[in-house]
Amino acid sequence: MTIQIQAPTFPESISEGEVASWHVKEGDFVKEGDVLAEIETDKVVLEIQAIKSGVVSQILKKEGETVLSQEVIGSMTEAAAGSTPTPVSAKAPEAKSAAPTKSATPEGSPAVRRLAASSEIDLKQVDGSGKKGRVTAQDVRAFVSGGARPEERVPMSRLRKTVAKRLKDVQNTAAMLTTFNEIDMKPVMDLRAKYKDEFEKSHGVKLGFMSFFVKAVTEALKKFPSVNASIDGEDIVYHGYFDIGVAVSSPRGLVVPVVRSADKLSMSQIEQEIKNYAVKARDGSLTIEEMQGGTFTITNGGVFGSMLSTPIINAPQAAILGMHNIVERPVAINGQVVIRPIMYLALSYDHRLIDGRESVGFLKMIKELLEDPARILLGL
Repeated sequence: MTIQIQAPTFPESISEGEVASWHVKEGDFVKEGDVLAEIETDKVVLEIQAIKSGVVSQILKKEGETVLSQEVIGSMTEAAAGSTPTPVSAKAPEAKSAAPTKSATPEGSPAVRRLAASSEIDLKQVDGSGKKGRVTAQDVRAFVSGGARPEERVPMSRLRKTVAKRLKDVQNTAAMLTTFNEIDMKPVMDLRAKYKDEFEKSHGVKLGFMSFFVKAVTEALKKFPSVNASIDGEDIVYHGYFDIGVAVSSPRGLVVPVVRSADKLSMSQIEQEIKNYAVKARDGSLTIEEMQGGTFTITNGGVFGSMLSTPIINAPQAAILGMHNIVERPVAINGQVVIRPIMYLALSYDHRLIDGRESVGFLKMIKELLEDPARILLGL
């Protein structure tokens, strides 16, 4: 009876591996459970064991060759009843040296040997952490970097677990696309510079960029209601209100409190809401109610220096706007090259609900409103 020798089932994050070594050769007898070969991936070394006793009849994949998950790399013939072949493991005992040295360190796989050669490293100088002292790729990299490999294991926080689950659910469910545009921030920056002192004196809060974006977003959502909608089962829910989630960094991670009925709030009220949420996020006093709901989200990676990103939708919402850092760039205006403060914007959206025309139109309207802030006040 012929038995196939298959590569193991690789984890989802690993697409392929490499035959690191064969422990047997064609014609060898092996017992059930004996290690036949080792497959090295970019993360782990996996053993292939004999599922029954028998004779290795064919080796299809040589050492150093690429293999896929569950690919057949050889075959065996099940031993006939009553046969007493000599086990492959029966070998003359090797002479042991009185004191093991670095030169006795087992060599690594072909991939590890290539890595060592490219780094001009002698594998005999590297301590192996793999099975039976085998040198792994991580061992070589650690040797090159000086040998220090500190690590710390801590439990994932409940917040991080919840965020991870929700974001992964979005990736698995939504047909997510991202469209981009750029904004000349000079008009907003000039307006802010002109009135920021008077604004703070009058309202007791600083005038930031976020209130401009929240206002622009609410006006654009009025013109493109599908961007403010959500999917509930097989139904589309169009929201007649504008609750804007604003991503805020906290010591425990990113949280998204919601500015309720943002279309009815003044610029100063929006700034005050965001300030209050930032303080609560820092103190860890945000409530569940303050973070629930929301019809659209704005996230600002620019405060950390991000030039461009593709934000993930905050389910069950249909879209999210990503702001980025402001960088002086050369642009053409009226046939002349000038230097302007430019911000890249990214709109990630669920293509099941929002078409490309709507997403591009929505982002274009935000650009027009912010490059001419008077349009926000005039409702144009």
